[in-house]
Amino acid sequence: MQIASVGTAYPPHRYSQAEITEALRNRWQDRLDEPRLINRLHANCGVEFRNLVFPLDVYENLSGFGPTNNAWIKAAVELGQQAITTALDRAGLTAADISAIFFASVTGIASPTIDARLINLMPFPTSVKRTPIFGLGCVAGAAGVSRAADYVRAFPKQIALLLSVELCSLTWQDNDQSMANLISTGLFGDGSAAVVIAGAESKLANSSRKTPRILDTRSTFYRNTEYIMGWDIGDLGFKIVLSPDVPKVVNEHLRGNVEGFLADNGLGLGDISSFIFHSGGPKVLEAMEASLDLPADALAPSWKSLREVGNLSAASVLAVLEDYLVNSPGAPGTYSILAAMGPAFCSELVLLQW
Repeated sequence: MQIASVGTAYPPHRYSQAEITEALRNRWQDRLDEPRLINRLHANCGVEFRNLVFPLDVYENLSGFGPTNNAWIKAAVELGQQAITTALDRAGLTAADISAIFFASVTGIASPTIDARLINLMPFPTSVKRTPIFGLGCVAGAAGVSRAADYVRAFPKQIALLLSVELCSLTWQDNDQSMANLISTGLFGDGSAAVVIAGAESKLANSSRKTPRILDTRSTFYRNTEYIMGWDIGDLGFKIVLSPDVPKVVNEHLRGNVEGFLADNGLGLGDISSFIFHSGGPKVLEAMEASLDLPADALAPSWKSLREVGNLSAASVLAVLEDYLVNSPGAPGTYSILAAMGPAFCSELVLLQW
């Protein structure tokens, strides 16, 4: 099994963190007990720029679950098609080569799902198998790679596609000035990523391109942690649930999960040359670094992604993966771990070899 390519796509409206903060502070100034608080929270998010699906002045006129979700559907189809096209082009494929599509998002819902709508726009086979994934949040990028790997393990001659589209700006809530919403409006951005996963006997099996093989995957569920992260969904749409305990959960569980996973594959932390981790935020990345005793620059691509586009939920770890594939692929034979954590609370680990 091989990760053949990754493609990303971002909305055209790009803003500095300061511009977004000012717009939201002005929009909510009559509702904020302390207007300077949003400045401080946003400044601590580690984000310098974000791409948004709409110009900033549009959001104040967009409210209610129906209109917001309709906007999500339209934009998700457009961005999804762009990301898929890039990923397929990089792998030398067309949509007709894909046997299965996995679609992950947690910022909108649709039936028919976004993958179905894309099949009507692109020449996917009518026999393509579809697996929409909703509710996994930030962990869904890594989980989607794992589920696609399971598929091509069962069907080694086939090629699967994972698509994630996350439009987090459409979840901003005007009536929620909680700490969680203020932080999320400073942390999360909009974007899309597509990954091509090829079976061991597929037409890409003997490719000379420097892309990693998927050796193993591991899912871990942490019981009774539903309060950590997720959504309360109501008439106004998605209201963020975000606990300050996320770094604590990382510190308590990540190292043991990673070491156990590697030991089952006859490896240790010292055997891993790169860590392709979800850009969850400064405190999450710091907890990951501390938990695994990583060198200061070990998560540099994750920090870079956070600075340049914010936390993209499920698409973030896939954007970091693209950076590795395009700019710094591993030396032949070296190992990497791709990892993300998200609602439930849970983690997903993927062991890669270049």
